[in-house]
Amino acid sequence: MLKHDEIWLKFNYFQSASTVQFYLKKCYLHLCTTEAERKSYDNCYPFMYYLEQAQTYYKQAYSSPFSIKPVLLFYGFVHLIKAGLLTIDPYYPNSTSVLAHGVSTRKKKKRNYQFFQDEVKIQKNGLCTHFAEKMFQMNHLEGEKFKMGDLLALIPELDDLFQFIHRKRNIILFNKMNDNWHIPIELTHTFHMSEKRLKNFLEEKNGGIIHWIPNELTIDGKQSELNPPFRYHLFKKLYGINVSFDQLSNIPDIMVHYLLLYNLSMIARYETEWWFDLIKTAADDTYPFIHTFLEISEVKCPRMMFRFLMKQCT
Repeated sequence: MLKHDEIWLKFNYFQSASTVQFYLKKCYLHLCTTEAERKSYDNCYPFMYYLEQAQTYYKQAYSSPFSIKPVLLFYGFVHLIKAGLLTIDPYYPNSTSVLAHGVSTRKKKKRNYQFFQDEVKIQKNGLCTHFAEKMFQMNHLEGEKFKMGDLLALIPELDDLFQFIHRKRNIILFNKMNDNWHIPIELTHTFHMSEKRLKNFLEEKNGGIIHWIPNELTIDGKQSELNPPFRYHLFKKLYGINVSFDQLSNIPDIMVHYLLLYNLSMIARYETEWWFDLIKTAADDTYPFIHTFLEISEVKCPRMMFRFLMKQCT
């Protein structure tokens, strides 16, 4: 049994072909496709198989040695994403070009290699580009590069580790009062903005209307949906935002985890010497960050994808 069994119990909702077909038909009707009935029938079993294969990878990751965990978590996450794509793209995969990973990483240097400075690059075609476009309406990502350290700084559950090791915080969390999110006044000083300017800035970055409590720096949580650059801390159940302009990013959390897991899976497979040196010696702070990230991702990724699936039929 997995330590996060409860989320996989929820995925059991999709173990019936008739239920999945009804669910997918509802998703496709929202897309206004004329083939909702036929495509829901065609895709119900692929959808179920993606989820079943994902769970198999995650179960193996939980009980497997740390050295191969990145590979198992990455491919488990890939299958969850493919299931998510079937809810918004009835014809997935419509070509072989979307089957590649959609990301590349540079050749590792044996000497003086630093994981935090390592980069991944978005390719023109592949899964990453496809789900970014279909799930998050993010286009024109081809050629963009992301450093591992920058991606780790976007994960709120890692912030306590950053504070402990690097004596710095990347994310400031909002206080929750009833169903509302109170933004600390210190954020106005950090961003050098007035409250009014900060409200406008956050609303623009959020990509949608934020409903504010009158005369307060407080978001009405019942009416507002917070998107990146807002980040949700799974364990503390609080929203937050990066405290540095340089770190502000609209990359969705699903993509953040995908890019990190991709690179770590490549390292585990092809940079065996460096990977085992890291595991065996834990010579610097790279190991605790990677180890903690994998623990977080193992729990958070299935929850993010289940939430995405539930949103598609509402």
